[in-house]
Amino acid sequence: MIASSATTRDAPRADAPSALVTGISGQDGSFLAEFLLAKRYRVTGVVRTGPDGSLGCSEHLRERLSLVRGDLLEPQTLRAAVAQVRPREIYHLAAPSFVPASWERPGATLAAIAGSAAAILEAVRELNDSARVFVAASGLIFGDAGESPQNELTPCRPATPYAIAKLAAHELVGALRVRDGLHASSGIAYNHESERRQQSFVTRKITHGAAAIALGRESELKLGDLEAVRDWSFAGDVVRGAWMMLQQEAPGDYVLASGVGRTVADFVRAAFACVELDPDRYLRVDEALVRPAESTPNVGDPSLARERLGWEPELSFEALVERMVRSDLRLLETESRAR
Repeated sequence: MIASSATTRDAPRADAPSALVTGISGQDGSFLAEFLLAKRYRVTGVVRTGPDGSLGCSEHLRERLSLVRGDLLEPQTLRAAVAQVRPREIYHLAAPSFVPASWERPGATLAAIAGSAAAILEAVRELNDSARVFVAASGLIFGDAGESPQNELTPCRPATPYAIAKLAAHELVGALRVRDGLHASSGIAYNHESERRQQSFVTRKITHGAAAIALGRESELKLGDLEAVRDWSFAGDVVRGAWMMLQQEAPGDYVLASGVGRTVADFVRAAFACVELDPDRYLRVDEALVRPAESTPNVGDPSLARERLGWEPELSFEALVERMVRSDLRLLETESRAR
């Protein structure tokens, strides 16, 4: 059963477009929910623990959302969610997102990512074939592709169970789109960040570390490979691209990325510049955190999204890093006052 907590004041009209969002409690889900609500959508979030559980990053939106239970490892619950809501648009964002952990449970990773995508696509085909579906893929599907930047036609050579699972879901979207005529699209998203990113990710580790050092709470920042290259953009820009994909008459797959590769060291310098500190005084390389070097820089080519969707990142790299550092400064200052 769907639990609704939307207030009368905030509730969209009965004829407003409806959206079902998996991963509503995560970074991307929260930004997407905010975006859709601003456009007067009726938004239903899929939550693993049920309507009374934590909404994580979307907790501040609880009164404006409807909620339904669904678990990535229980396909029948995802099918039930589609059947109950019968949304116009489905955004499948949920997935275990910490890539190194996928080596510990490759079977569960495949089931959670590829299996859940299959369950949702099957449900749409059989119960609501007019729905438009967005499935979140990853730039990591390309792996050691041999070319950089990567585009929608670049060969895929995924190197982790997470990337393999994302590729399986991506390919399934394309296959069912062709065979069954589904309006299903895959968004090949590269690294996208915000102040809502978990601190287990290197970007938040950096911005939180810079803020803590600036406030005298920490004396050093330990990182792994400083020369690793990533293509960073703002999570809010990426979910806007997901919405734009589902507004097209024809479905398709698109790379959503900044198109610019930067090193971890570049991110560090940008973060410490926000607090006017020299990172070399505080930075320490921990060899235990260094991963094997990547032969192909993971950088996306967003040309197709720019040309067909009119999409491009609106928040610059520098502004994104500053946004994250300022948020971590406020967080740490609030924690200090609470003690």
